Amino acid sequence: MQSIESNALEPTKGELSGLSLAGRLIRLLPAYGLVLLTVFLILLFSLMLPETFPTLLNLRAIVSDKAIIALLSLGAMIPMVAGRIDLTVGYGIVLWHILAISLQTLYGFPWPVAVITVLLLGAFVGFCNGLLVEVARIDSFIATLGTGTVLYALALWHTGGRQVVGVVPDGFYAINGTFVMGIPIAGFYVLAISILMWIVLEYLPIGRYLYAIGANPRAAQLNGIPTRKYVIGAFVTSGLMTALTGVLLASKLRIGQASVGLEYLLPALVGAFLGSTTIKPGRVNVWGTIVGVAILAVGISGIQQFGGSFWVEPMFNGVTLLIAIGIAGYAQRRRGGKT
Repeated sequence: MQSIESNALEPTKGELSGLSLAGRLIRLLPAYGLVLLTVFLILLFSLMLPETFPTLLNLRAIVSDKAIIALLSLGAMIPMVAGRIDLTVGYGIVLWHILAISLQTLYGFPWPVAVITVLLLGAFVGFCNGLLVEVARIDSFIATLGTGTVLYALALWHTGGRQVVGVVPDGFYAINGTFVMGIPIAGFYVLAISILMWIVLEYLPIGRYLYAIGANPRAAQLNGIPTRKYVIGAFVTSGLMTALTGVLLASKLRIGQASVGLEYLLPALVGAFLGSTTIKPGRVNVWGTIVGVAILAVGISGIQQFGGSFWVEPMFNGVTLLIAIGIAGYAQRRRGGKT
């Protein structure tokens, strides 16, 4: 019932120790090529657009816009670590950002209670996804597509196709409207969550168990890992992350509408898939995901500043996703040929 596999291809110390400097660089290039490409694009656009690209204003715009995508990508990558996929990250954010507003404006919830309610609902939806995948044995792509469509339908029903508008407390606006050292606070949320996820996945047993499940769930089960519990936990965490992102989006937009949110699904998945092609090729990883989102942000920002049309961003995201999936598939086939 796996939708994706998780296998690492990053060079080991043993491999690198017997190589010359040139050989090491060649061996490291597949792992860090996307990082170098991101740096190259930053330098290229900075030289070609010196008045607009390498500015604090542009940095603020990129962080403010792409922090939502980065958080969704991090949420999507958690089930991917366990070899599953969660499409509700793109649909759930529609309902959660609407509820974060309407619970306050229509039902009189204090904003902290509204936020906690949305987070709990997001975790519950993740739990339901986990049950569908692990208990009902439905492929995660199909299960989360169905769940996500239901969430989107609920958002349409709740709003009646209209905007949810009202006055909410300044404390709620401050969740995403505060600046720290001149940078939107959402960027610091991304950094803090990335560090936490990196520690959990790379240095704690739960991370090793999730990677083992993603690589070979049957072998993981035979080794005593309770795969069902960890996969369900991955979906719960993904649902919680999606709900948190919905809250931040509501704080940013200050309105709720069902037409907003779905456009985040593709770039979120692109970022997560790109994350499996860099740093640790063939394995979804935190910093690879951040690099994947960064290259999308840099590329789209530069192209738009050159006067790119409105269709450039979805085209760029779609083509990048195809390239990312192709590279990830090649890496997995290469890994399979070596084992």
